[in-house]
Amino acid sequence: MSTQRLDYYQAAPQVMKAMIGLEKATSESVLPAPLRELVRIRASQINGCAYCVDLHTREAAKAGESLKRLMAIAVWQETPFFDQRERAALLWAETLTLVASTRAPEDVYRQVAEVFDDRELAELTFVIAAINAWNRFGVGFGMQPE
Repeated sequence: MSTQRLDYYQAAPQVMKAMIGLEKATSESVLPAPLRELVRIRASQINGCAYCVDLHTREAAKAGESLKRLMAIAVWQETPFFDQRERAALLWAETLTLVASTRAPEDVYRQVAEVFDDRELAELTFVIAAINAWNRFGVGFGMQPE
């Protein structure tokens, strides 16, 4: 990692411990790792977090994602490469990442809730919330991919 503005791990260790606990909990989700990585990448693209896009693209590839699908995440709605659950997850990721303008409308919620059970939807929302928080650190503190 190149020079960043602040070492937030050192500056706020107790809060970072809690964030790492949240990240560990999301990694133990019932949702498959490739799906979690897809939404992390999409939220990071929207937020302009180069560090997280790079990190989670590499993690997705390790989890078995193809280069073709990874390159198409930004245009997921225009491609046939994603199944119904992946499309719903990406829609929910975009909706919650842009919540200030989308307000998470009922029709979007219903569309997502049709393909995820309560636990899956809650865990998906935690994954999205966590990556949005990490993006604020990445963008706010000027983190760059190696």
